[in-house]
Amino acid sequence: MSRRPPAPLARQVGERGEIAIRPAGPADADALRRLAALADRRVPAAPVLLAESDGEPVVALSTATGELVSDPFRVTADLVELLRLRAGQLHAVAA
Repeated sequence: MSRRPPAPLARQVGERGEIAIRPAGPADADALRRLAALADRRVPAAPVLLAESDGEPVVALSTATGELVSDPFRVTADLVELLRLRAGQLHAVAA
């Protein structure tokens, strides 16, 4: 079930340094609050997937509600797409 990202997305993501897509844990609470504050939104409901670019959390997505917060001072459209792709994969496996 390893859907590959579409070629345009792969090219966008390929221009970044290190990218990590992972579940947010208790240690990420401050980072989630910071992202929410930057975006002037609330912290997304758990469970949350977090996208990091070069070790810095820049996008968080609730896999339960689809709520999203991202750093408004960084380009994150490619990471948002990756998070949604991963969330879809996780939902397909769970179904």
